[in-house]
Amino acid sequence: MAELPQINSVHVAPAAPRASRPALLGGVGGSLLWFLAVAALLVGYGLVVCWSATSTNADFSFTRQLAGVAGGLVIMALLWRLDYRRLANMTIVFLVINVVLILSPHLPVIGVGAKGAQSWIKIGMQVQPGEFAKVTVVLFAASLVSRYGGTLEDAREYCKVLGLLLIPFLCIMTQPDLGTGLVYLFIAATTLLMGGARPRYLVITLLAGIAAIAAVFVIDEFLKYEKSPGVYEYRLLKNYQRSRLLVFLNPDADTSGDGYNLAQAMIAIGSGGLFGKGLLHGTQATYGYLPEAPTDFIFCVLAEELGFVGVVALLALYIALIMAALRIAREADDLFGMLIVCAVVGMWLFQILENIGMTCGLMPITGIPLPFVSYGSSFMVVNFAMLGLIASVCTHHNALGRKGAYAATH
Repeated sequence: MAELPQINSVHVAPAAPRASRPALLGGVGGSLLWFLAVAALLVGYGLVVCWSATSTNADFSFTRQLAGVAGGLVIMALLWRLDYRRLANMTIVFLVINVVLILSPHLPVIGVGAKGAQSWIKIGMQVQPGEFAKVTVVLFAASLVSRYGGTLEDAREYCKVLGLLLIPFLCIMTQPDLGTGLVYLFIAATTLLMGGARPRYLVITLLAGIAAIAAVFVIDEFLKYEKSPGVYEYRLLKNYQRSRLLVFLNPDADTSGDGYNLAQAMIAIGSGGLFGKGLLHGTQATYGYLPEAPTDFIFCVLAEELGFVGVVALLALYIALIMAALRIAREADDLFGMLIVCAVVGMWLFQILENIGMTCGLMPITGIPLPFVSYGSSFMVVNFAMLGLIASVCTHHNALGRKGAYAATH
């Protein structure tokens, strides 16, 4: 493993005496209050849509979604009270936690496979460790990049950081879970961009990634084998992953086969009109035409039942949440805190754009849910944990200045 840089190691100002620390709601200014108010509205809106999407589907329990919100509030409160600066030098710890969490579904006793992926573990209840690892991936990336004090211009150091940031992605691809892996990559890219990496390095990395994807398809053509007459199996990419990309490139190619999901999603969105059909009156999800309606395609449920007005309301809440978070990032006085907030914002933006984009045919279909709206108690807990991290940054940031909080340790 590459050696972490020793210069520019994070130095955190001593914590204030307990009596002088700000209360959870008092003394933190308008930024945090506005951020939490928008988050509360978004959660409430998401619960209404989720209730409608799950009410006619016996495979999903809205009570479990509420349990996810309750558990998320507890995690959020704990992370809020925790001084995030204490986590600044735990880079290796977060890396180890990431690897353990992401690879745990491969354990023979607790690992559970479903839908072609080994992504779950069963410990009393079935959970997806890769989802919870998003929190530690954010902290790992922010801790690693902040060691360079906002300047990452040396090519060798950039390659070292990039290699370390790719470890969670490589681990998640052993399941394989491409959707979650893309989220990890976007967290890493956002952290590098905001952490001072040279734009030239980022462009080269992007081009290399595109070339690697093209190479995978070319190599797969040589490695494929005939599983049955006329049916081929690929070794590097699953057949469903290839079909999703091909459908994205040509949505009308097979609307009754591989393109069925996208076709039904677009019908649901288009049929909503200006004001929608009303909650519980959407036909696409109610009659089973729309697959995975409460999870991956819940945006289609919202668009069909609440129409264009409902979609605009959701987007307005997302924009308000992102803007409030970015204001907190701008007010943060240390690089580590700023990178935490930016990494979370980058993660949310990618998930929002990918989920909504895939339902409109603008992005390839992946299993990426919609933040605070899609069904999933684990997913809800993780999003509340991100709220707690941002609240901690807003509450506990010091007044040293971003680069002033990092000093040489020779």
